[in-house]
Amino acid sequence: MTKSRNRENLVTLVTGGSRSGKSTYALKLAENKVNKVFIATAEPLDDEMNERITDHKRERAGQYLTLEEPVKVWEAIRSVSEEIDVIVLDCLTVWLGNLQYHLNDREKEDAAVQKLITVLRNPPCEIVVVTNEVGMGIVPENELSRRFRDAAGWLNQLVAAVAQKVVLVVSGIPVIIKNEREEIGL
Repeated sequence: MTKSRNRENLVTLVTGGSRSGKSTYALKLAENKVNKVFIATAEPLDDEMNERITDHKRERAGQYLTLEEPVKVWEAIRSVSEEIDVIVLDCLTVWLGNLQYHLNDREKEDAAVQKLITVLRNPPCEIVVVTNEVGMGIVPENELSRRFRDAAGWLNQLVAAVAQKVVLVVSGIPVIIKNEREEIGL
């Protein structure tokens, strides 16, 4: 059973480039909450990614209940108990790559994205979503990379549209892009 949406159940999208400080900032947003869930989308497919995952786990140092879900993140969000105060979902672009790899079907990928958007429209608790901004660089030279870049751009736009707050992290500095919280007096 999920709590009904209220002023506490807001969605914050944290975006930025690689190693910009997005994840650190997302964890900082959640640090004062008591009951926290971290939804990890990365899969340890090689030694380097395994090392990154280990580093991220060490950074959270047991402060979160961690759910590892590479594909069905909407189900992981729905599965949290009423006692959970905040979910940190890290990261949408890794999740998108997982969708493209595991599903390899644009219609199924689009359906998965819509399931996530539906959950984010009425979240069970506060949610902080981390994503990469991949559209500010050069145009990729191959079709697969261009498809991923375009899909990431559309995914980020959809999540930003339902989020009440959007933050761009640049060189570790958060820049607020959207803040409906101020508009409603929070």
